Amino acid sequence: MIAQLVGFLIRNLPVLLLMLALIIAFSRRDGSMAERLLAWVLLLPIGVTGLWAGTSHVFFPAVAAAHIGWEVSPFQFEVGMADLAIGVTACIAFWRDLNFKAAAVSAASIFLLGDAVGHVRQMLLAGNFAPGNAGVPFYMDIICPLLAIGLVVVARRSKHYGTTT
Repeated sequence: MIAQLVGFLIRNLPVLLLMLALIIAFSRRDGSMAERLLAWVLLLPIGVTGLWAGTSHVFFPAVAAAHIGWEVSPFQFEVGMADLAIGVTACIAFWRDLNFKAAAVSAASIFLLGDAVGHVRQMLLAGNFAPGNAGVPFYMDIICPLLAIGLVVVARRSKHYGTTT
């Protein structure tokens, strides 16, 4: 029972972190809603997930590869380092200004949306529908960057027009 619960939490960590980010952002009252939500999305589902994915690829490559439906590859170290870089940058962005957040969103979005394209290619060309390829990671590679991009746009407009959201 405990092992199944831990497995469920690990497999669904990005979604759980997104839900937690939404709950925290909506429960707080400091700053504009768009900037507050952006900060929490950067910290939790993008930042912490990047750290978790990077750690998995670098230190547990066999486990990460099996979850994605891959064979172990030397490229996992490189993917892991990119995940760690995105994760660290997104976590730092939580405490920084909107310009830094926008830069972090740009880097994370290129990486994550590129990952999503890779997942689609694997589904179409290799028939890879493993949970780590066609499940939560695929959807979160689309949802998180698009949400973050939208929040940057709304936050910028709010600052430009002097409104709060």
